[in-house]
Amino acid sequence: MTELRLVELSAATIVAVNNLSLKPGQEQYLAPVSYGIAATVMNPQTSWQRVVLDDEEVVGFVSANFDPDAPEEHFRSVLWRINVDADDQGRGVGRFAVQSLISEARTRGFGHLNVIYEAGTGGPEAFFQRVGFTPVGETEYAEVIAEIRF
Repeated sequence: MTELRLVELSAATIVAVNNLSLKPGQEQYLAPVSYGIAATVMNPQTSWQRVVLDDEEVVGFVSANFDPDAPEEHFRSVLWRINVDADDQGRGVGRFAVQSLISEARTRGFGHLNVIYEAGTGGPEAFFQRVGFTPVGETEYAEVIAEIRF
């Protein structure tokens, strides 16, 4: 693996992002990438989407929202989605994406980052805990709200 880097989502990378593969069972925890990409159109001032490249190969995608005026605290600085290609999982790509997102949140004046996910076997919970998120609550739909403070 060469040095990972982030680039903005663009016409040059969107097809590769849409074709990121998942490990068996992961698809039940993830809405289609196009849902996350649509957030940029709906919230261009607060949405943050980046593609993770390893050399010139797309290996991941991360999407977040930063809205200091969101009525609920856990939506003010939130990781909406993170995808790492199945073949690149376990190599530090996800950790790199989360650390980059934390840097962006700091730059924007936030001291925390939240994530909302569905718990379950094969789901993202173990990853989020490994990178430092701690469960702090639950949504009305029984999804886990977790945060990392910095």
